[in-house]
Amino acid sequence: MKKNLTNALLLIFAMAIFTQCKKNNTDEFETIQIAKMVSADQMRALSVGITKPTIAKTTGKIYLYNDFLFINEPNKGIHIYNNTNPSAPINLAFLQIPGNVDLSVRNNILYADSYVDLLAFDISNINAIKQVKRVQDVFPQFYFFTQGNIKSVVIYKDTLVNKTTYRTQFYDTFYSNSSTGSSGTSGQGGSMARFTLLNDYLYTVGTSDLSLFDVKAASNPTFVKAINLGWGAETIFPYDNKLFIGTNRGMHIFSATDPANPVKLSTYSHIVACDPVVVQGRYAYVTLRTGNTCAQGMNQLEVVDIEDPTSPKQVAVYAMQNPHGLSVNGNNLFLCEGNFGIKTFNITDKTKIGNNMLQYLKNIKSFDVIAGPKSLIVTGDDGVYQFSYSNPAMLRRLSMIRTTNNNFFN
Repeated sequence: MKKNLTNALLLIFAMAIFTQCKKNNTDEFETIQIAKMVSADQMRALSVGITKPTIAKTTGKIYLYNDFLFINEPNKGIHIYNNTNPSAPINLAFLQIPGNVDLSVRNNILYADSYVDLLAFDISNINAIKQVKRVQDVFPQFYFFTQGNIKSVVIYKDTLVNKTTYRTQFYDTFYSNSSTGSSGTSGQGGSMARFTLLNDYLYTVGTSDLSLFDVKAASNPTFVKAINLGWGAETIFPYDNKLFIGTNRGMHIFSATDPANPVKLSTYSHIVACDPVVVQGRYAYVTLRTGNTCAQGMNQLEVVDIEDPTSPKQVAVYAMQNPHGLSVNGNNLFLCEGNFGIKTFNITDKTKIGNNMLQYLKNIKSFDVIAGPKSLIVTGDDGVYQFSYSNPAMLRRLSMIRTTNNNFFN
């Protein structure tokens, strides 16, 4: 049974299918990421560092720092673009980081996860990026325990498979096994971020922990401690010396006045649902959605008064279709609706946001959004879009960075 459960977990990790092509008239082949168990030492021997620019197969987290746009390709690394002109972003390089999902940048030091480790890179010369630190074993939730209680890491290898055969075998095996198993210069991330920087500290959230890293010496991050949050932590957003942590059961508010010792002030609770959060002024905006891991929830936007962070109060609730990431800029809220598009709202009157939709673009599958200083950046199913949002009621597309994603599991 233990072996079956392990196989099921590996198959879950193998669900990311990126490209497909026809081999002949009867067979279709595609490149998938097959999961493999390796030791931590083997994982750390994998190649890390700057390579020539490539086109992303799929996109994950996005991050803005000065005039650079960083686009994570899940488990592969980070694509780096010169975004001085959002109408014509220039693909500069690819920073290969096996197992990478999140990132943050402070004082020209880029912090990124690599499976169970935290890596730090000096990006002061974007053409000669150098790794300056590896902090080991700080994300232990990504370890798997195999026979003999040996710690292993799941890595991914691109493999060409027959589409029809693999799909049939995947579903037969997966369902069979799963049913029997039991303050410096920083950048700007999206609402889906698990990394954030505040007051000389890097804060990261895992599935159940808030981890702290002292980055006063930016190139020498030091692990401080982990704080248990309970299961289901998903996102983190910094605002006004506070940390707002979205979980699948609610929003935690921590005071970071003493940055080395965050103190929990309150929890705003809701039913089980995936939960990113952004904050502006005295209000937090929370999206709840149903999905593969959030099946019990509802699809809605909630507005929460956090003037007293020890006692957050719900102001309003608005029905949505399948809300994902969101971003606030001035009196405008930009909300990703997953496969249903992206919406813009005027939020001047918090009790009438649902009546004040300014625009609805239905032809973009959107996941996360950043209202940056030069453009509105949206991660979509087929790439990264940039819009001018000087008129939030009439977004004007500036550019699109396409991916080669043809994932039929989406």
